[in-house]
Amino acid sequence: MKFKKTYRFAFWSAIIIALLDFCILVLLSVVFERPVDYILIFISSLCVFLFSIVIIQLRVEKFIYKRVKRIYDEVSLLNADDLNKSTITTNMETLSKEVKKFAKNKQIEIASLNERESYRREFLGTISHELKTPLFTVQGYILTLIDGALNDKQIREKYLHRAEKGVERLVSIVEDLDMISKFESNVLDLNIQSFNLVELIQDVFDLLEMKAKKREIKLRFNKNYDVPVLVKGDVKRIEQVLTNLLVNSIKYGSTNGITTVTIEPYEHQKVLVRIADNGEGIEQKHLSRLFERFYRVDQSRSREQGGSGLGLSIVKHIVEAHNETILVKSEFGKSSEFSFTLKKVE
Repeated sequence: MKFKKTYRFAFWSAIIIALLDFCILVLLSVVFERPVDYILIFISSLCVFLFSIVIIQLRVEKFIYKRVKRIYDEVSLLNADDLNKSTITTNMETLSKEVKKFAKNKQIEIASLNERESYRREFLGTISHELKTPLFTVQGYILTLIDGALNDKQIREKYLHRAEKGVERLVSIVEDLDMISKFESNVLDLNIQSFNLVELIQDVFDLLEMKAKKREIKLRFNKNYDVPVLVKGDVKRIEQVLTNLLVNSIKYGSTNGITTVTIEPYEHQKVLVRIADNGEGIEQKHLSRLFERFYRVDQSRSREQGGSGLGLSIVKHIVEAHNETILVKSEFGKSSEFSFTLKKVE
């Protein structure tokens, strides 16, 4: 333990003791009618002063160390191990300020932990609901088949098909949660390589062509990209990012709408991929929580559209795993735009 020593308390305490000693010796000499030897008395008081300042200083340091350590040990907000990280002053005012500062920092940590606990409870409640819905659906169809519907070929095929969809949704939720968990634990490795971003986006357009046609939504580039745009990243994961963002645009975009993808330079040796639509937009109050697991802007419509509710959360984890940034801006009732950065091949 290191101390930032101050001698003010010990000095003035020793002065008082020395003056008291001086006065007592003079008074005793007068009472017993002996000659007052001021030089001898002064030397005696000086010795008392020096002895007192040393003893008081040592005792104060030991007192502060024991008392402060006991406070750290007894108060659950503090940790005695943190004493070793900084010096302890013998000035009580400075020490009090340091302890108050430490306690304030701990209160901020506790507030953060309470917020996380609240989010954890909300997340557990949401995931239980997300899993319960398809489970009960599958269970209902199976029980109906067991109770006699199995003999009716038409009903059997219809219920088995619906049960299969419920199982697919369960599998999708579990796989998405597993992926997010791996990203957060840094277990999922990325296969970084160079690829043509324009070609990848076109492949995703082709993959989602039928889905977009059903909603009468056009997928297009903002212009013709005749020259390849080479970027670095995990092709499979970036394809997943593009797919999730475009699927969301198709699901929640306006009928007969347009979704436009733009590639433009961004900062030094990077590109910005922008996916914009002219759909219904998102209210500002939802934007800060948009990438949370299972967070839905419109609960009823989200249920109708299906999906695991983890798409945007996965997108955020993939982009951040590339050490890149994802952004969102929206004007409610008019449009939404999601964008993310990628490193350009030099």
